Amino acid sequence: MKLVHRSRALSTAFALALAGLCASTAFAATGDMAGMSMEKTVEVGGAPMYPSKNIIENAVNSKDHTTLVAAVKAAGLVDTLSGPGPFTVFAPTNEAFAALPAGTVDTLLKPENKATLTKVLTYHVVAGKVSAADVLALIKKGGGKAVVKTVEGDSLTFSKDAKGVAITDDKGNTGHVTIADVNQSNGVIHVVDTVLMP
Repeated sequence: MKLVHRSRALSTAFALALAGLCASTAFAATGDMAGMSMEKTVEVGGAPMYPSKNIIENAVNSKDHTTLVAAVKAAGLVDTLSGPGPFTVFAPTNEAFAALPAGTVDTLLKPENKATLTKVLTYHVVAGKVSAADVLALIKKGGGKAVVKTVEGDSLTFSKDAKGVAITDDKGNTGHVTIADVNQSNGVIHVVDTVLMP
């Protein structure tokens, strides 16, 4: 009889402890969600971009950047862009990739063209966190033009025109920043409407 009573007592204690654990876990999860919802997000490709997440964690949720994400994976740059950085990424949209000559994206994604793909992608990355205000300050300081070195090694030229901040690549193509200052835990993304070529 004492054994049964003790067993019931232990079961009750265990149930209470489990309930307490579940409640504290639920509270922690709710707290995390609340913290996340309080972050100042920017919507890109139909998804909120959280400053507490890294470049890759955010980019994979953007419906406008599926081609870029596929390219980053094919180039083996996921770990790099998930790293501490900080990095500034000028992220071309799916439309920007679609505007390239027919077959360009398919060719770049082939394993034998990994070096070329890596060169193109790293041409869209600048070391450090460069905000839109930083870019505008550099343009002003440069008398209307700012030349910034990319991780790839070549440079991008920034200027201002009627559409906003313009970026000119080494081939003379010009694109524009369409969404600026999408902050990440390891840098910042600026969405661009053109694939830039070194």
